[in-house]
Amino acid sequence: MARAVDLSALKARAQQPAAAPDGAAPSAGASVVDVTEATFQAEVLERSMQVPVVLDLWAEWCGPCKQLSPVLEKLAAEGGGSWVLAKIDVDTNPGIAQALRVQGIPAVKAVFQGQLVAEFTGALPEPQVREWITALVEAAGGALPAAAEQAEPAADPALDAIESKLAGGDFDTAERELTALLANEPDHPGAETMLRGVQLQRRVAAAGPDVVARADAAPDDVELALAAADAQLLDGQSAAAFDRLIELIRRTAGAERNTIRARLVELFAALGDEDPAVAAARRKLTTALY
Repeated sequence: MARAVDLSALKARAQQPAAAPDGAAPSAGASVVDVTEATFQAEVLERSMQVPVVLDLWAEWCGPCKQLSPVLEKLAAEGGGSWVLAKIDVDTNPGIAQALRVQGIPAVKAVFQGQLVAEFTGALPEPQVREWITALVEAAGGALPAAAEQAEPAADPALDAIESKLAGGDFDTAERELTALLANEPDHPGAETMLRGVQLQRRVAAAGPDVVARADAAPDDVELALAAADAQLLDGQSAAAFDRLIELIRRTAGAERNTIRARLVELFAALGDEDPAVAAARRKLTTALY
């Protein structure tokens, strides 16, 4: 928080006579606002004199941005006005991105009292973003609302029945019932995570023995690398699994690269964003892709 950067260049740009594209006045009470070069003065610099303003620098083509932005929006809504989230599309506002020296996205930067006071790059998991926001608000002399106490989730008879089938090794029935459950309830809590776990176990079983050694002997074989990463994740070697696929992403392009990235994201979801290995791998993936 000590390393502040003067935003006078942006301030001067924003003070040029210009109106928001729709002619609307700044949204004074909103916790999430869309910001352009024309509205930067009012929505960021002026607001930052009272509360921290967190800049979410994103683009439509950026996959990790689409993972991080909902987390920031959720935390902003929970923040109760203790801070403001300013969303900035770098493609339509290149002047802001240039002035802030944005080298990769998603990029998150915090402004307080007209100065840049903190920042991070990459799609961090929600627990780390929450910790960063809490430190930011406290350093600015504010406080976040007390978190509401969450009740224990009720038991789900549908998932309990499927778990009993998994315990008996009936993966076919478990996968079929989970797929049907998600077709009827796309937002069903826990079903998608369980389905990913079932699919992971099926892939590892189909890959056969010694798949990691076989993949090590053929480092450019994409199918073997995917199978080896599955096996390593199931064996508790999550960091090694992620590093294997990220290194392969650096050496591939086109459809192969997209296939590897999709499997990596799937493995992230299977392990959970709260796992430290996922957070570290997401940062490495962002560097490898952009």
